[in-house]
Amino acid sequence: MNTLKIKGDWNITKGKLRQKWAQLTDDDLTYAEGKQEELLGRIQKRTGETREAIEKAVKEFSS
Repeated sequence: MNTLKIKGDWNITKGKLRQKWAQLTDDDLTYAEGKQEELLGRIQKRTGETREAIEKAVKEFSS
């Protein structure tokens, strides 16, 4: 898959991700441009979800 593009208002996306996975912390969801892989890795480690499921959720919530 190509690099995940996170667009739109990150605060809204972050809120939706925390609704889906309540165990995520603000530190887990700290997003910096160019650090998409690190963000996905942190979410995957915390939730145990597959990378594909996380990418799908982020895309869905950021559109």
